[in-house]
Amino acid sequence: MEALRVAINIIFILVCVALTVLVLMQEGKSAGLGSISGAAETYWGRNKGRSMEGMLVKITKILAVFFMLLAVVLNLNVF
Repeated sequence: MEALRVAINIIFILVCVALTVLVLMQEGKSAGLGSISGAAETYWGRNKGRSMEGMLVKITKILAVFFMLLAVVLNLNVF
């Protein structure tokens, strides 16, 4: 059982590092002065879900859920 706990800890650390890197890779959410003139409704603004930024957001959400599940499992002290 101790080997399983060590394996889950290693996976948890890898998820933590990946989550940190993904959050740092994303652009800031501040629109700046471009949103005043309506420049936010460009091609990339409407299709953000299909762009690299949209993919980073989806992966971040998945890793965040995985992070929370692993944190709960590790704190149950079942192992």
